[in-house]
Amino acid sequence: MRILVQRVKNASVNIDGEKYSAIGAGLLAFLGIEEADESGDVDWLTSKLVNLRLFDDIDGVMNLSVAETGKEIMIISQFTLHASTRKGNRPSYIRAARPGHATPLYELFIRRAEELLGRSVSTGIFGAMMEVSLINDGPVTIFIDSKNRE
Repeated sequence: MRILVQRVKNASVNIDGEKYSAIGAGLLAFLGIEEADESGDVDWLTSKLVNLRLFDDIDGVMNLSVAETGKEIMIISQFTLHASTRKGNRPSYIRAARPGHATPLYELFIRRAEELLGRSVSTGIFGAMMEVSLINDGPVTIFIDSKNRE
């Protein structure tokens, strides 16, 4: 399971030309799920997401988490995070989980994030064609893979 986390000033998702959800300052997390993922990956990654210290304290040091600041989270499914570009120039998505496996894990990820935060998060729709807009703050962008826990 992989997430690409961006600290944002704001973010929004449009589906079929209509605004589906939006957040102000906080974190936008693109979530990629592979067939080998399970609930343990969800637990580890949601804890990382909610507790990453990416926001400035009073001294201007990134020392506060989204949970501590009350900022918002948006979670968007993105199977392309598991693209393999090893051979040729056309990415392969063979490692990305099929909807039957990925959808329940995506929904569990959202629930666990909400439980850890104590409030709701914004989302897109799993499998939908989405237009995601954001203003990256910093820029701050972090990539985390539950199979490579660095």
